[in-house]
Order: sequence, then structure tokens, then C-alpha cells
Amino acid sequence: MPAKGKHRRPKQNPITRKLALAGTGGAALTLPLISATTAGAAGTSAPAATVTTVTAATVVNAVTAVNAPPTTYSVVVGDTLSEIAADHSVSGGWKQLYEANRAVVGDNPAVIRPGIKLTIGAQAKAATAAKTAVKTAAKPASSYPNNLDGWIRESLDVMAKHGIPGSYNGIHRNVMRESSGNPKAINLWDINAQNGIPSKGLLQVIDPTFKAYHVPGTSLDSYDPVANITAACNYAAARYGSIDNVNGAY
Repeated sequence: MPAKGKHRRPKQNPITRKLALAGTGGAALTLPLISATTAGAAGTSAPAATVTTVTAATVVNAVTAVNAPPTTYSVVVGDTLSEIAADHSVSGGWKQLYEANRAVVGDNPAVIRPGIKLTIGAQAKAATAAKTAVKTAAKPASSYPNNLDGWIRESLDVMAKHGIPGSYNGIHRNVMRESSGNPKAINLWDINAQNGIPSKGLLQVIDPTFKAYHVPGTSLDSYDPVANITAACNYAAARYGSIDNVNGAY
């Protein structure tokens, strides 16, 4: 990355930023109450006292859920609002879930990024944990080739966990412009080099910017391909919204 270097001056680490969550509590009460009532009515041979006991217990559980604070669900790869709403019995379905989380999801309810947190109500806590555990266990461990393709794909997986936007094509385009795919590339002539902080690595990041936007879980070596890509994308997200919006010196 040539230019004047001011784009690489660290600001704040957006990893510490918190997305604003808009939500409603107690959204999953309708189906449990209907289900319990139906079960009681169907058991006509059971003593009346048994039916009353089940109904009372259900009401107590419902009141507890209403009084409990809302919980959140962390979106994973493959999720949709419809699926999440169905899994957690959200009253009003995906539309209600979207309206409650519009500030987090954005203008397109069909696109939800892995890593964002949705407010869905107190009853969903156990279901959320169970579903996440199942998806995590079912996902095979990823292996990445030690080349540009593998570095980009590994970085994208790290970015997804931290809610950092960016696409394969956006990263690849900028890498080829900045370093031609050489992870050891260094700029020794521009203003940053003259100031003693040369641009390094696949996306030509100076050390202060790398440190400010370093993403936990990646190497502390600014030449490391995955760490370099991820930190650069983290910076680009903070300044431009996404590495996909970068088409020149940044």
C-alpha cells in the first residue's frame, strides 16, 4: 500500500465494539402454553387433579420465562432467521425476530452474518446452547493449504467468528494489488518507511496498525499471512465498512 500512511494510523480496536441489540423478552411463550393445554385435554381418562397440576406448572414456567431477562443467540454459518425463529418458538416468526433485531441484522433479513448476536427471549437459552453444541460437533475440523487460497479461507473463518465483514474476492483483489501474494513483501520507500514503520505482508500493514487491529487467536507476527489479512480486514471494516469497499491505497 503506497500513499501517505495516515490510513494505517491506529484508532480503536473494533473487536471491542459492541453491536447494538434491539429485542423483546418472553417471545417464546405461545407454543408451550398451547401444547400443555392440548395435552391436558387429550388425557380424558386422567383425574381432574392431574390436569390442574400440569396446567399450573406450565403457568409457573411461563411466568418465570416472562420475568427472566432476554437472552441472545449467536448466529453460526448456515443459520436463517426462519430457522432460528422456529427453533426458539418466537411469537410472530422470523418477521418479529427481524424487527426486534433490525439494528443488528441490517436492511436485508435474508443475509445474517455469522457471529452477530440476536435477542430472542429468555426461554431460548437452553435451546441456543444445545443447538450451538450440535452444530459445532457436526462441523469437521478445517484444514487449509499453505498458500494464498488457504490463508484467505482461514482468515475468513476467523473473521466470521469475530463478526468482521469481507469476502474472498475482496481480500484476493487487494492482496494482489498490495503484495502480489508475497507474505514477506515490505515497502522500503514510501512515507511510512521513511518514518521507520514500513508496510509489511500480504496487505501491507504497518506495525502500529497491526497491533491496534490484531485479532485474538491469530499470530502476533505481522508477516504471518492469516494474521496480516485478518488485521487488515479488521482495520478496513472500521474505516470503510469492509475490505470489499477498498479498491486502492487505504
